[in-house]
Amino acid sequence: MRCLYFLTPSLVSAHKISDDLHDAGVRDWFVHVVSNDEAGLAREHLHSSNYLETLDIVRESIVGALIGFLSGLVLALIFKVFQPLGQEIPLLAYTVIVAVVTMFGCWVGGLDGWAHRNRKIERFMPEIEAGKNLILVYATRNQEQVVTEMMSNKHTEAKLMASDSRFLNPFSQLALEADKGPIQESGSKLVS
Repeated sequence: MRCLYFLTPSLVSAHKISDDLHDAGVRDWFVHVVSNDEAGLAREHLHSSNYLETLDIVRESIVGALIGFLSGLVLALIFKVFQPLGQEIPLLAYTVIVAVVTMFGCWVGGLDGWAHRNRKIERFMPEIEAGKNLILVYATRNQEQVVTEMMSNKHTEAKLMASDSRFLNPFSQLALEADKGPIQESGSKLVS
């Protein structure tokens, strides 16, 4: 499943796009809109983006867990080498030390992620703050071509900004359409 990022000038346009996406076979659950106008999203009956899409919780939690795991290993090694309790502790205690420090790192990372915008959405924030709306469309391989063709035919006001192989993979890079150069339509496939 790919995530396609479309920038549209208004919520009315986003509503029409949502209706056409439903007609093209994309279920409502797979269309989310990032907008500054939450009341307008409710008025237009559009799905607002969720915290996993707009905040960096997942990425920072994973990074925090990795740092916590490494810190837990170092702490367990210190306990093993220096024996601050005066005697050898069982293997289960070392496992608990690593697990607790890993979970603490994950928790702290999640809190840090809660305070930061998702890195993939961040690059579109100037347009969103200027009143535009970012539509995230999660399309299967079969739907991707149908969605891009429908959007280019019916909704010329919406611009395909980027695509991503998996939105929730916090370490994947966004494929920006501007970086691909001019896009030309050849037959029924998009090529750059």
